[in-house]
Amino acid sequence: MNRMDVVELIVAARLRKGMQWAEIAAAVGASKEWVTAGCLGEMTFTAEQARVVGELFDLPAEAVTLLGVPPYRGSLPTAVPTDPLVYRFYELVSVYGTTFKELIHEEFGDGIMSAIDFRMNLVREPDPAGDRVNITMSGKFLPYRQY
Repeated sequence: MNRMDVVELIVAARLRKGMQWAEIAAAVGASKEWVTAGCLGEMTFTAEQARVVGELFDLPAEAVTLLGVPPYRGSLPTAVPTDPLVYRFYELVSVYGTTFKELIHEEFGDGIMSAIDFRMNLVREPDPAGDRVNITMSGKFLPYRQY
């Protein structure tokens, strides 16, 4: 069994049980964004979190153990995503990446926004012209250091 096998077990069990990511996150005790990423193989659960996920999805012991192993992150199957929704994020970075970079450097200096010390929140934003997806991303600024 590998991490992607565990992801497939979780996805199938979640659909079979009709569970929402928010209720899974509440049981685990962390944000729906982080727990979803963990269930999809991108984050490392503590032993207690892995136990809860295992119970929620009736996972075998080997799968629960793998939830606590640091994953190989970046699970997209291709360099350019082919899923239309995921591709839009690729497109967003292709179009606005240089703008993000320029504005972050102007505001903070030479460095990066961390994807490790990171928070995200995704909410539905009602709009008369059609509901909007509102994603807030907050990453710690990490300056480049001289040595």
